[in-house]
Amino acid sequence: MFCVDNRNDRREPRAPSRGDLTPATRPGAAGRPQPRSSSKSRYIWVTTPEGKRTRKWAYGKTREETHEKWLQLHDQARKGPVATKHETVAAFLKRWLVEVIEPNREPTTYVAYEPLVRLYIIPGLGKKRLDKLTVRDVQAWLNTLPTLCTCCDQQKDHKRPERKRRCCSIGKCCKGYLSRSSIAGIRRVLRAALGHALREEVITKNVVSLTTLPSASKTKKKRQHTVWTVDEARKFLEHLREIDDPLYAAYVLILVLGLRRGEVLGLAWDCVDLVGEQLWISRQLTRVGGQLLHRETTKTEDSTASLPLFGLCVTALRHRMRTQEQAHKTAGDNWKNSELVFTTRTGTPIEPRNFNRAFESHCRRAGVPRIRVHDTRHTCASLLAALDVHPRVAMRILRHSQISMTMDVYTQIPSPETRKALDRLNQRLTTESAD
Repeated sequence: MFCVDNRNDRREPRAPSRGDLTPATRPGAAGRPQPRSSSKSRYIWVTTPEGKRTRKWAYGKTREETHEKWLQLHDQARKGPVATKHETVAAFLKRWLVEVIEPNREPTTYVAYEPLVRLYIIPGLGKKRLDKLTVRDVQAWLNTLPTLCTCCDQQKDHKRPERKRRCCSIGKCCKGYLSRSSIAGIRRVLRAALGHALREEVITKNVVSLTTLPSASKTKKKRQHTVWTVDEARKFLEHLREIDDPLYAAYVLILVLGLRRGEVLGLAWDCVDLVGEQLWISRQLTRVGGQLLHRETTKTEDSTASLPLFGLCVTALRHRMRTQEQAHKTAGDNWKNSELVFTTRTGTPIEPRNFNRAFESHCRRAGVPRIRVHDTRHTCASLLAALDVHPRVAMRILRHSQISMTMDVYTQIPSPETRKALDRLNQRLTTESAD
C-alpha cells in the first residue's frame, strides 16, 4: 500500500457547461432561468425604463415560490420596461418637484406643491418603496389627516419665543386640524405625482385614484368668511374718496369687476381702453420665492377676455391717471417707468402684501367688517345689480358659463338709497375728472 499526497494537487477549472452560459455568450437563451449558488433564485433579462438591458432576479423561500415570481417577471417584461432600482416615495417626490414641476409649471404651482409634499406626504409615506405602495397604505394615511393637529405635528408653537407660546407647547392643543379642502389638495398632489410615475412606467397603477377622500374632523371649527353687503361696499368706497386714496381705482375694479389682487396690481395701461370702455386682463403681479414676478399669464383662460368698463370704473381710472401723472412730476428723476396702472409714489410695482395691509387698514377706518381682498369677489355680483348692469353683461364679467348661475347671485336687491348714493359717487368723480 502506498499513500498519495493530494496537498499539491491543483486541478484545472472545468469548462463551463451549456447551463452555465449567460445570454451574452449563448445566443437564443435570453430569458431562461440561469443556475446560481441556490435554486431559490432565478433571473431574466429585462429592459429598464431608461432603455438599458440588465438582469432582474426573483427570490423565494422555496423553489415553487421562486418559480412563481419568475413567471410574474416574465409577464411584466412582456408588458413593457421593468424597473430594477426602486425609489422610495420621498426620493421620487423630490425628483418630481425638481425635474417636472419646477421647470414646466408656473412658479406659484411649485410654491404650492412643495410644502404639501414636505410637511404632509413625505412624513406619512416617504419611507415606503414607490412600487410597493398600496391602496391600503394611502387610505390609512389619509384617514389620519382629519385628526392631525398641524401645530403639534409641525411644532409651530414650539418655534415661537417662549413668552409668546400659547397652545401646543404648553400642553393646550389648539386642535389646528386640516379642512377637507386641504386634505383634498394634498391627495391631489400625490395623485399627480403618481400619475407621472405611471407615465414613466415605474409603477403599474395609480393607487391614489382608488382611495376615498375622508371627511373633515367634526371638532374643527368651520371658518366663516364675511361678505360685504352693497351698502358696506358703498361705505368703503366713499371712505376712500374722502381721503383721496391713490389706489381708489384699484378697489373699484376689485369690487365692480371682481378682479383678483394679482390681476389688478399687474394691470398695464396698454390693456386699458378708456375710449372704448373696456380692459383686458393678461398679466398678474405676484411674489413667489422672494421674487416679484410680472407674469404674462392669468389664472384661467377666460380671464384673458375683455371686460366692459362702467361709468364708475372709467371715471376712477381717469382720476388714477391724473394722480399718477402728478406723482411722476413730484418724483422727477427718481421715477421708475413700469407702465403699470397702480404703482408706488416712485413708479415701482406695489408689493402684494402691502396692498393687503392697506386694505385691512381702510376696512377698520371705514367701519366695515374686516374681510380678505379675495372675498370682495363675492360682493361683485350684488354691486353690479346695484349699478343696473344687465345680467348678460354681469355673466360676462363674473365668467359664468350659464345665465342661471348669474341670476342666482343676483338675489340681493339694493335699496333705492344705495342706488342714489352710488350715482352720487360716480357723478362726483366725473365732475372732478372734468376739472
